[in-house]
Amino acid sequence: MSSEPSLEKAATSSIRTALGLGGVLSVILGILILVWPGKTAMVVTAIIAIYAIIAGLVYAALGIFSSSKGGWARIGHILLGVLFIIAGVVAFTNLGATTAWLAAFLGILVGIMWIIEGVVALSTLGDAPSKGWTVFFAIISIIAGITLLFSPLWGAVVLWWLLGISAIVLGIIQIFRAFSFGK
Repeated sequence: MSSEPSLEKAATSSIRTALGLGGVLSVILGILILVWPGKTAMVVTAIIAIYAIIAGLVYAALGIFSSSKGGWARIGHILLGVLFIIAGVVAFTNLGATTAWLAAFLGILVGIMWIIEGVVALSTLGDAPSKGWTVFFAIISIIAGITLLFSPLWGAVVLWWLLGISAIVLGIIQIFRAFSFGK
């Protein structure tokens, strides 16, 4: 019976520590994004490239060493592995260009999603409890999406800055939660 309070105290302490560390890491990431946006984006791109190379090696190994898979499945795994490895190596050969390409790609992707979100909001107008807000949201979403499509790099920069600001704000909130958790 005496071990239950100490176990609960240890669990609370662990959760507080995890919340605090998560908050501090979030604040650090947000600051890095705001202070060195280009360098931080390049680091993220490098991490993605490393992931691609590792995933490629795993897929290739699955294709080469898996005796339970059929011939076409093994060939498919090997080809997929080679493609992942090539993508990772190409990304590393010009990290700056790859970062810009990823930013443009994400800007276009978010732009398309916002346009679709606006159209879907308009399509549900008949069921919307507040038609005015639904139309307002749809118009803003469509305009924002079109803006991103016409200038995806600018849009990606704005989204990157918003991510940095959000990371700082949420990190600070997380740190406060760590201090108040369990009290």
